[in-house]
Amino acid sequence: MKHVKHWIGKFVLTLFGWRVESCMLRPQKFVMIAAPHTSNWDLLFMLAAASVLGLRPSWIGKHTLFVFPLGLLLRSLGGIPIDRRSLHNTVEQIAQAFESSESLVIAVPPEGTRGSVRYWKSGFYQVARRAKVPIAMSFLDYPRKVAGVGEFLMPSGDVRADMERIREFYRDIIGKYPHNMSVPRLREEEEIV
Repeated sequence: MKHVKHWIGKFVLTLFGWRVESCMLRPQKFVMIAAPHTSNWDLLFMLAAASVLGLRPSWIGKHTLFVFPLGLLLRSLGGIPIDRRSLHNTVEQIAQAFESSESLVIAVPPEGTRGSVRYWKSGFYQVARRAKVPIAMSFLDYPRKVAGVGEFLMPSGDVRADMERIREFYRDIIGKYPHNMSVPRLREEEEIV
């Protein structure tokens, strides 16, 4: 089945003129930033690139997307519905999933929406820090039609320094709709005195 998914992913990317780039290092467990997130097409290209790279990421989406019959398909593709209206301890739940798994990749679109936001949601950083796993900077660069996983960052706890490195990585990556892109910035950076 893994080979079938690989070839389906390769077919989809080739059909749309995309290619994949990836760093050689790939740990068994990591949080994957899925950015920039400006279009519904992002999910298709992310999943196709992940298949080519031999990854099976789980990903978090709005619970309203997971209605029948679409919900069945989305869950089979690694989707995890999250109700953002309620206050669940999502970070702790995902960190515990990392602790109990030998291999786990969670893809998180930190913008939380396809539109521009002032701050990224910090859950990806909090989960990686709590679970002691690296953060992978994955990307979809639409002008170049390149998808992939770039560098890995082990969160140090110095939020500003870590986010500076993330900003540097994403500086030249352009989403499908550039006007919907957000600067990688966490609210926690401004709260640090």
